[in-house]
Amino acid sequence: MEASSSGITNGKNKVFHAVAKDVNILFDELEAVNSPCKDDDSLLHPGNLTSTSEDTSRLEAGGETVRERNKSNGLYFRDGKCRIDYILVYRKSNPQTEKREVFERNIRAEGLQMEKESSLINSDIIFVKLHAPWEVLGRYAEQMNVRMPFRRKIYYLPRRYKFMSRIDKQISRFRRWLPKKPMRLDKETLPDLEENDCYTAPFSQQRIHHFIIHNKDTFFNNATRSRIVHHILQRIKYEEGKNKIGLNRLLTNGSYEAAFPLHEGSYRSKNSIKTHGAVNHRHLLYECWASWGVWYKYQPLDLVRRYFGEKIGLYFAWLGWYTGMLFPAAFIGLFVFLYGVTTLDHCQVSKEVCQATDIIMCPVCDKYCPFMRLSDSCVYAKVTHLFDNGATVFFAVFMAVWATVFLEFWKRRRAVIAYDWDLIDWEEEEEEIRPQFEAKYSKKERMNPISGKPEPYQAFTDKCSRLIVSASGIFFMICVVIAAVFGIVIYRVVTVSTFAAFKWALIRNNSQVATTGTAVCINFCIIMLLNVLYEKVALLLTNLEQPRTESEWENSFTLKMFLFQFVNLNSSTFYIAFFLGRFTGHPGAYLRLINRWRLEECHPSGCLIDLCMQMGIIMVLKQTWNNFMELGYPLIQNWWTRRKVRQEHGTERKINFPQWEKDYNLQPMNAYGLFDEYLEMILQFGFTTIFVAAFPLAPLLALLNNIIEIRLDAYKFVTQWRRPLASRAKDIGIWYGILEGIGILSVITNAFVIAITSDFIPRLVYAYKYGPCAGQGEAGQKCMVGYVNASLSVFRISDFENRSEPESDGSEFSGTPLKYCRYRDYRDPPHSLAPYGYTLQFWHVLAARLAFIIVFEHLVFCIKHLISYLIPDLPKDLRDRMRREKYLIQEMMYEAELERLQKERKERKKNGKAHHNEWP
Repeated sequence: MEASSSGITNGKNKVFHAVAKDVNILFDELEAVNSPCKDDDSLLHPGNLTSTSEDTSRLEAGGETVRERNKSNGLYFRDGKCRIDYILVYRKSNPQTEKREVFERNIRAEGLQMEKESSLINSDIIFVKLHAPWEVLGRYAEQMNVRMPFRRKIYYLPRRYKFMSRIDKQISRFRRWLPKKPMRLDKETLPDLEENDCYTAPFSQQRIHHFIIHNKDTFFNNATRSRIVHHILQRIKYEEGKNKIGLNRLLTNGSYEAAFPLHEGSYRSKNSIKTHGAVNHRHLLYECWASWGVWYKYQPLDLVRRYFGEKIGLYFAWLGWYTGMLFPAAFIGLFVFLYGVTTLDHCQVSKEVCQATDIIMCPVCDKYCPFMRLSDSCVYAKVTHLFDNGATVFFAVFMAVWATVFLEFWKRRRAVIAYDWDLIDWEEEEEEIRPQFEAKYSKKERMNPISGKPEPYQAFTDKCSRLIVSASGIFFMICVVIAAVFGIVIYRVVTVSTFAAFKWALIRNNSQVATTGTAVCINFCIIMLLNVLYEKVALLLTNLEQPRTESEWENSFTLKMFLFQFVNLNSSTFYIAFFLGRFTGHPGAYLRLINRWRLEECHPSGCLIDLCMQMGIIMVLKQTWNNFMELGYPLIQNWWTRRKVRQEHGTERKINFPQWEKDYNLQPMNAYGLFDEYLEMILQFGFTTIFVAAFPLAPLLALLNNIIEIRLDAYKFVTQWRRPLASRAKDIGIWYGILEGIGILSVITNAFVIAITSDFIPRLVYAYKYGPCAGQGEAGQKCMVGYVNASLSVFRISDFENRSEPESDGSEFSGTPLKYCRYRDYRDPPHSLAPYGYTLQFWHVLAARLAFIIVFEHLVFCIKHLISYLIPDLPKDLRDRMRREKYLIQEMMYEAELERLQKERKERKKNGKAHHNEWP
């Protein structure tokens, strides 16, 4: 079914009348096909926009006024008619003049209109304004398969039973008495948010009469226009030669300094958006998304997608979904913490620790550390109970299941978004080869199996050798991380003795806590410094691999950066969780580093308090630093630029700057796109899940940070950055696989944290095997009587090594020198047949720990896989909608073509040109 050219040349009213008729036949009572769709700019306040077809006569009457206003806002050419779709910036002093001239000559040959303007600040800077006429937009939109609206959607409602209908009526009546949902955007006071879904189809000039075209100037929205112009610029030659093509190469060699689409005017207005409407899309986004006053409301994702494109829209959709899913995790984590607070007074273990004034603990370091009463660690025992209590195991299982549910439901949410944004059938175009790859392997060529054209080829041996070198570099950098952790370990070992001999009593009495706190802060500084180094190394190794396309380069760089930063951020946490105090030996036979430094022991209350401090401090400092760098740094840079302009040219000239000058003075988007935003959230997801059994408040901290993060990122995109090029994407890419890997790792680490780091298993073994309730099948608080004494071993002070013997003899406790002290372990007393050998209880605890790890992992993995199997990736209602839409589109296209052919037949009969065997 081919459309004739006569259908295109007919008047607008005639075409739209036929469209309305078609829809009335199919859907009974469909109102006004000319209703605005979500991709139609006519939704906005008409301040800076071209009027719709209904206002044509009024536009002709006041055309001069509209043109003058368009000239002043900096979004149009000097004539006030042609809207600026793209900006190129170069310096006249740049020597690449010949390449630019050829490039710009070819731009005009493609049909793009061009206008140049010098900067008001620096006459050396030249702005090249580009505009794509309707003919060029139509031609390339058809080549790029840009989907455009052609019918309003009519949602199919299945028939329901009378009983269910009555229930729905009663529920709707009850809802009238309830307050409106505060998190939803107010569509009554903000009419610009009213959007109607439309059926879309790939644009075709032959079937142009099928599409809803109110006004050719606003049919393609600004983001789509910029994307089409960028597509054209990427395929224009600037020099003779096979590879001398594209804007990216000119930006790389410095021919152009910058290239960007324009923001749609100012994001502020003197008038209220509720009374006067939004001035432009940017103003609308600022008021209902980037403003701090709407921090509790849902994000207007359709507006974000319309302004910034699908790729950025998907990031904010994922971030919003992740933040929403953190609410139940944060609530359960807070419940676990509060459970620890409420049961603190009933905890038998902390009671025994606080009452153990007669139990003297051995020194935790050589010479300078004194003997101490076990009751001195009463506060730490109580704090440990807040995080390590009976609800911890349940919370660890919950978080492992939560991670799976989060990912599975994100698949469903992504499918709905992909359907709403017309991404279901979208496929990425065949990517261009990177210029670096072409330059390196231009001598070797082979046929591309898809395009059938010759292209540079990288030999398999060359690729393998480069991958081996890259893997070696990754291994070396991981060794650097391990060396940094080793340095922190030495610092902790040396410092604990120094703090134990400190003059201030507060530090001297809390030497282990002071050591841990300072070590964490130093570790954070090392982490931030190494991150800078890792970025350069990852860039070097990725370029060394010579990836073929930009997506391959991006995936390789992403994987390396994540691996480096993940290991850098979590290596010290792994050390504290699984190695601290595990291989120290025992008094009289301590294990030492380089036969000199005695390894650090855990606090008498356990190592969990050290792990909590490590996670809490790193998480808070990392998120604070990231938020400052994301928003504070661009704010300072933009402020400094404005200050220089005011000093050189005065404050009055800033008001008259055109939009391209204002945007040029903003900060460009990160060179790696959304990499930093995703990386920050993925690392946070790791912190939230991997060691959550040791720090149940991690989801709460992540939730509070993300509520701020969404508005910070929105404010940054709308106000501080140049407008990024709208690009399409179907999902979040390689990050989803990384999230799945973190989810699997979190199950393993939480199993080890509960079994090894916490005292959950030793307490369980004591309650069922050695406590007062042994053999009775009970494990309450009464069964824990005597647990503290059973978990401590006895050491004879005379058996100390010379270099470990403390300076104090312990006479300050009882008036006479101490003969014995206690330490955390399950060992025989010094007067037994095998002094300081492991007891039977040690082996029982070890066996129980290993059994718990195996049972926990298998149980949680079975639950995860069961949930993944039970939750379909595509919601049933969405599947039905997709099938029905496909059917309706076929019917509408068939009916429209049938009517057109019938009209052509009637016209031929009138003209006496009837043909035999004509269909229908």
